This record gives sequence, structure tokens and C-alpha cells, in this order.
Amino acid sequence: PSCGDCLVMYLKVEDNRISDISYLVFGCCGAIATSSMTSVLAKGKTLDEALKISDDDVVEALDGLPESKIHCSLLGVGALRAAILNYQEKQRIETGASHENSHTG
Repeated sequence: PSCGDCLVMYLKVEDNRISDISYLVFGCCGAIATSSMTSVLAKGKTLDEALKISDDDVVEALDGLPESKIHCSLLGVGALRAAILNYQEKQRIETGASHENSHTG
């Protein structure tokens, strides 16, 4: 967001499901609250289910946010999606490398 808040999310994935999630956030109380709620909503979900979490879901789970803090919900959802896509990309690279190695020799 333009306010300068920063969030990084870390996922532990087992059997395509988020088994644990942690985050580091620097920002206002809205950023902290939405980051926390995003992690609560995502934990235990499959990666596909977690990708469907929207900023509206986060705001609703918090029983609303002041209008000036609505943009904070985008921070949590954006970081979650980035973490999932990063994980999926690493899996593709590792899977591709192991397939390439199995065909050599």
C-alpha cells in the first residue's frame, strides 16, 4: 500500500495444505489485524482454497474495518498469494530438476 506498511508471510505446506503460517509485519494496527486474520483464515486450507481468500473475506472476518484501513486487507491477501505462488514456483523448479536428473546418466 501507499502508506508504507510491509508484510512477509511464511508458509509450511504438507500434502498441498497450509499446515502452518507465520508473518512479519511492519505497519499500523490495521495492517497487523488484517495480517493476523489472513493467517487465521489460510491455516489448514489447501493452496487452492487459500488462493480464493479475498480482501472482503478478511474484512468480514474482522467484523469490518474503518474506511481508512480497508486498504490494509489487500496487504495480507497479497502477501498470502505471493507466498503461495512462490512456493508453487519452487515446487515446479524442484520437480523439473529431479525429472531432468532422472533422465541423465
